[in-house]
Amino acid sequence: MGKWRSGFVFGNPTRLLRSASHFHRFSRFPSHSPSPSNISPIFFFYFKSSFSSKKTTMAERTPHSHSSTRRGQSHRGNRSRQSSPGRKEGDGESLRALRPFDICRSGGVDTVRLKASLLELNREKRKELVRSACMSQCHNLRSGMILLKNHLSHEDQVKIIRTCQKLGIGIGGFYQPSYSDGAKLHLQMMCLGKNWDPEAKYVDIRPVDGAKPPEIPEVFQKLVKGAIQASHDFLLHQNKHINVEDELPNMSPDLCIINFYNENGRLGLHQDRDESPQSIAKGLPVVSFSVGNSAEFLYGVERDVDKAEKVVLESGDVLIFGGKSRMIFHGVSTIQANTTPKLLIEETNLRPGRLNLTFRQY
Repeated sequence: MGKWRSGFVFGNPTRLLRSASHFHRFSRFPSHSPSPSNISPIFFFYFKSSFSSKKTTMAERTPHSHSSTRRGQSHRGNRSRQSSPGRKEGDGESLRALRPFDICRSGGVDTVRLKASLLELNREKRKELVRSACMSQCHNLRSGMILLKNHLSHEDQVKIIRTCQKLGIGIGGFYQPSYSDGAKLHLQMMCLGKNWDPEAKYVDIRPVDGAKPPEIPEVFQKLVKGAIQASHDFLLHQNKHINVEDELPNMSPDLCIINFYNENGRLGLHQDRDESPQSIAKGLPVVSFSVGNSAEFLYGVERDVDKAEKVVLESGDVLIFGGKSRMIFHGVSTIQANTTPKLLIEETNLRPGRLNLTFRQY
């Protein structure tokens, strides 16, 4: 401590003494107290010998010292990571991938988001009213592949976002899946009913953390049933003699894969072929809901991007492919930024990106 000597001044351990005059200035002696020159040197020798006789080093300090406490906090964090069952050294990447992901902005002070003007909101509300008054436009893309434009109402989309947000931050919620070689999918994923994993395929328990997937909410079941019925009505309207069950079989979903793509997200051409052989053989359809930003959706009979056809899926669109199109190759090439309806953002705080729900029957 140099020429400074630590000592108590009438019960106060924070005082520092370097001379008799210094002691007198900081003490509580009254004005008639003896002068500093009259104070015995033995008094200072006592404080010096009591508090400065042993100089401690960093290595000698007890665990209760300030510096040791900081190190102890770090050690506690390391111990908690080491003691977790089933966790390996070097699993930092997987731990980061399992951090809860919220598809909606928190709305905290650190979130900068300009609110839509009243004029913009009124314009969006008018669009929603016009869309609600009109029947959704149906397109027969190919045999067994139906696109229902604007099928999901604004209220339905709000319910979907809020339900997915609540489930997504809980047990078995959103995470970034990866392959055993470390390659990651360019999206956040959550499964309902049964878990799908890039390596293990369909399992009841998620391999990466042992979480059990949440059940499919009843509100989602009703929306799927309504979308399939709308497709059947459209097919019958085109041809009243058609057997809709042959063209597009009915199904009751028992699993759902929910993907959230940020504005840089994508998904390569692939087939949905991990369901049971019976489900695929029957051509039971995949029902896909799109919410948020628009996406360029590719599909084709070959796994060739150059030969694939393209359609833009907007917020509220429902795509169904089954029957002869059940094994179609499909993927997402681009997410179109800033295409989420402003009214939807205003009401839900949905992050920039696309929320996609695909329902199947295993």
